[in-house]
Amino acid sequence: SIWDDFCAQPGRIKDGGDGKVACDHYHRYADDIALLADLGFKHYRFSIAWPRVMHRDGSVNAAGIDFYKRLLDELDKHGITPNATLFHWDLPSRLDGGWLQRDTAYRFADYAHLMAQHLGDRLPRVATLNEPWCSAFLGYDLGVFAPGVQNREAALSAAHHLLLAHGLGVQAWRSEHADASVGIVLNP
Repeated sequence: SIWDDFCAQPGRIKDGGDGKVACDHYHRYADDIALLADLGFKHYRFSIAWPRVMHRDGSVNAAGIDFYKRLLDELDKHGITPNATLFHWDLPSRLDGGWLQRDTAYRFADYAHLMAQHLGDRLPRVATLNEPWCSAFLGYDLGVFAPGVQNREAALSAAHHLLLAHGLGVQAWRSEHADASVGIVLNP
């Protein structure tokens, strides 16, 4: 993702970390969910990693989809309601120009449609984007988030394309699940 690229640039991350393993939820999800259940949580908000579920050529990565199916099975086993976010800042690197390109909004709609087909029947609530202000302004204006651009005009263009992606993503999701609860996570 663009975050992998960003973290690989010297000086971008204070301690030089890369986040490649982080909390290792990919391998520890069953234990993590058991902890949530033990604590009495009834809902779990997580994000679907776009680069994990789609190959560089845009085709579906079955292994990535299978991870989320296992995660959803585990949540169901513990009576925890899943609340998925489709985009939490991890844009695939293969999308040249990122959110500066209008086409990225259409690729997001394709991705949302595929996730609705593969996982939508198990997701009662879906957020298209997490805090698009952060992606647009921290990523394209201040340059402290991936991709690290410092250009106000670029940030405004990215913001527009992110909101377009939200609208297209809602339409794509609802084309598969008309009664779905679909929204966006904002940080006003």
